[in-house]
Amino acid sequence: MRHMDAVRVALLRDVLAGTEWLGATRRFGGTLRGAVTARGGGLLLVGTPAYEPWHLAAHLVDEAAWSGTPELAPTLIRHAARPQDPAHLSVGPARITTARRGETLLVVAPDEPPALLERLHTARRSGVTVLSLGAPDGELAALSHESLAVPECAELDLDTVQHLVSAAAGENGPPPGARRTFRDRLSHLTETLLAPPASPW
Repeated sequence: MRHMDAVRVALLRDVLAGTEWLGATRRFGGTLRGAVTARGGGLLLVGTPAYEPWHLAAHLVDEAAWSGTPELAPTLIRHAARPQDPAHLSVGPARITTARRGETLLVVAPDEPPALLERLHTARRSGVTVLSLGAPDGELAALSHESLAVPECAELDLDTVQHLVSAAAGENGPPPGARRTFRDRLSHLTETLLAPPASPW
């Protein structure tokens, strides 16, 4: 699965070469990486009640490991989280209002998320860096420090954009130690395809 994801990103980049999407997703991925590495407070990831970014969470965990950047591994905030869920799946929306300066909050929302806006305002006032992906211009984009809109009429869907953003976040800027290139990672994934580790998600 990891090998297929890496191949998919490489093919997407070839198709998108020369378009605004390639540059936009790389810039946003670089902003995300820069925020979590510069501030060091951890990454919170939240969607909406109807759209929870499970796959992006899993991709960011992988990118954190591959790039040597543990700060990219997010805490997934779930709207339907229950206390009896596994620890990494039991964090609810109240976590947003307890976020503090140094933390980064990435919101993935196909549409404006009214139920989240008050909590996001509280987080931003507390010094949290707020990034948003998906929702077109609106209050969410206005309160975000950086946003990347993916309108319904876009050439790419939100799931595809998330693949590109997570890959860019893992590649932008030198992580501690020697940085592996995308080609290095693809080769490593090919070698380990037959025995991938279990996904935490």
